[in-house]
Formats: sequence, structure tokens, C-alpha cells
Amino acid sequence: MSNQVPADWIVSSLADISKFRRGSFPQPYGNPEWFDDNGFPFVQVFDLGFGNLLKASTKVRISDLAAKKSVFAPKGTVLVSIQGSIGRVVVTQYDAYVDRTILIFEEIASHIDKDFFALMVREIFSVKKNEADGGVILTITKETLKNFLMVLPPLPEQQKIAAILTSVDEVIEKTQAQIDKLKDLKSGMMQELLTKGVGIKQGDKYEPHTEFKDSPVGRIPKSWDCILLDKVAKRGSGHTPDKQKTEYWNGGIKWISLSDSSKLDNLHIHDSSKKISQLGIDNSSATLHPEGSVIMARDAGIGKSAIITSAMAVSQHFMAWVCGEKLNNYFLYYLLQLWKPTFENIAMGSTIKTIGLPYFKKLQIPVPPIEEQKIIADSLISVENKIFALQQKYTALSNTKKALMQDLLTGKVRVKLD
Repeated sequence: MSNQVPADWIVSSLADISKFRRGSFPQPYGNPEWFDDNGFPFVQVFDLGFGNLLKASTKVRISDLAAKKSVFAPKGTVLVSIQGSIGRVVVTQYDAYVDRTILIFEEIASHIDKDFFALMVREIFSVKKNEADGGVILTITKETLKNFLMVLPPLPEQQKIAAILTSVDEVIEKTQAQIDKLKDLKSGMMQELLTKGVGIKQGDKYEPHTEFKDSPVGRIPKSWDCILLDKVAKRGSGHTPDKQKTEYWNGGIKWISLSDSSKLDNLHIHDSSKKISQLGIDNSSATLHPEGSVIMARDAGIGKSAIITSAMAVSQHFMAWVCGEKLNNYFLYYLLQLWKPTFENIAMGSTIKTIGLPYFKKLQIPVPPIEEQKIIADSLISVENKIFALQQKYTALSNTKKALMQDLLTGKVRVKLD
């Protein structure tokens, strides 16, 4: 935060403008008599800051006995987490009792708007937690808070700033809710379409399948086949060129490794964090897989998959399939996504779990007619694209909020008052 502030703003320490204390809870925490489903709201760290709005959820309720031994925070209290996920800040929307990992601000000075105060506390703690050893502030004392400085515009300006940032938070939260709803829809569609299909074509329409049969992969429409994946796709894997040979690396050929795990499960993968050379391929078991190949991690992120958008190689931690004329690559991708929990459950190993190559040699999949596969895949891609668009909107809104906070909370940009 900038050291330069407008002349009519003041700088105060948190200790000077508010009293504070930590929450508490009777020990041992697991004692059944402390909890009551019909009891009092009890706020813990995971209740704070999951959304962007200044409010908290409550997942735990405590008994009258526990309440008598806990710290009470009335509605409208500013809370901040000081252990674990530090810097999650809310203004409570209800009376509650508070855990010891949370700091409670009380008696905030009358010239300070609570919502503005909460926003400033969040900004301050986001900086201070990065300054702390290991990224954890283990204790908060009055002396510590004297070093936590807050810049304060006049009260009307505080209220306007808080209103602006809260309105952005509301849009961000609504966008996240839309994303979550579409993800749930996609999960339901995958389960329905990949096991029951869209039906049999009758003229210009598809009539739902009415006849089903048992198969090695479960119950599927009678008109579908269930065959070895190797029969409808060419299976391959990969390798890591010798890391001691510099000439095998940085040659411009995309090479998917465990470093790229975060890029998977997003339908396509366009690039890799590491590149190898043609010499690296020529002198290892690495293979260049063609555009459109479906890849899947078989250990350390088991079941994560994607479709490559250009020719790429992969490490030995991945499987790769080039689909034949009877198998749509997007259908296969979504099938692997649906089966991800299965892959995770069958992985073997005590340290790094993995799925051995023999498993994939015997892997059978349901195979609808190719036209039905395409309809299934297109339906899922349509929902996926809507999710991607909303995720881009969410990122843009989050970046906008960060920029606004930097400008408005430092006075770099002044708000206009009505």
C-alpha cells in the first residue's frame, strides 16, 4: 500500500481505533456435550471468506454449556482469522460464538464504517501474512497491531468506497454461483449421457433408449457396444529424456509432464511448461502424439485428462490415445472424466499411487454409434464453454476488484460523493 495518502486522510494503528480479543472454545474440542444441532451458531476459520462478500456461513452449532465457556460476538462484529488461512475477514450477519483461531474487533471508533474497516483489515492482513515467517501469524498482540496501520478517509468516503467494493463482490459471488450451478449440470449430464445416451434416431429426432443390457462397464443401451479401448484407439505413453543432456531440452517441442497438472481437466491443453528437442525424442522413448490425442495422468493426479491442440510428447506418467474412426475423441475425454473416481480408487502404491500399463491393455469402454457419440460430446462441450466464459468473467472481475482496492483504499483515486 502506498505511503502517500490524501491530506484529509488520517493514519491510525488498528490498536488505536478498536479493541480486540480472541475467540475461545472449551477443550477438548471433540467432547460431544459441546455440540447441539439446535444450539447456537459457532464461527470457525472455514466459515470466513469463502465468498467475497463480508458475511460468514455457519456449519457448526454449540450447546448452551459450550456457549457459557465461549466468546460471544454480536451481529455486526468484524472478525479476522489469525491462524491457518490467515486474513479471512467478515462482518457477522447474526449473533454467534467464535473459535480461538479468530480475532474479534470490538468498539470500533465511531468515525469508522464497519464495512470499510473490514475491507482495510483484509488488505492489511493480506500484506502482513506474506511478511510473516512461513506465511503464518501465530499470535496477535496489541504490540503487533500497533504496527498494522490503516489509512482512513472521511466517513462519507469510507461508506462510498465500501459500497463500491461490496457491489463488485456481489457480482463476483453471483458469477461463482452460476459457475457452480453449471458444473453441477455438467456432472449430471455426463452421468446421464455417458450411460444412457441420447437415444435412437427416428427421422429428425432421437427417441430415448428403451432397451438396456448389462456389460463389463455397467448397464448400457442395447444398441451400444462394449469393447477394448485398444480396439478403437491407438494407445501410447511417453518418456523423460535424459535431464543431464542439455541438447535434449528447450528445443521447442511441447512435452506434457506432472508440472502441467493444473492445465488438465479443462477440455483442451494448449501448451506445456517444459519443452524438449527432436534429439530428446530421437534418443528416448518419448513419442510425438498428434493433435487431438486424448491424454490422461496415470499417477500423481490420477485420472486428470485433456485433449492436446497440437502435436505434443508426454512423460511416462501419462497415457495417450489417438482415436480411430469408431471413437470420438471428445466422447473419450468425457468418459475418462466420468471415470476419474474409479481411476483414483484402483491406483496402487504406498508412496506414489499409479495405474500400471496392464490395466489399460484390458480397459473396456462403452461405444455408441459414432453419430450419437458426437451429439453427446457436443452437448457437454456446449455447457463446458459456458463455464469457461463465466470463469473468464470471474477472473476479470477479481482483477478489477484488486485494482479498485489498490486505487480506492490508498486514495490514489477519489470517489465522488453524492
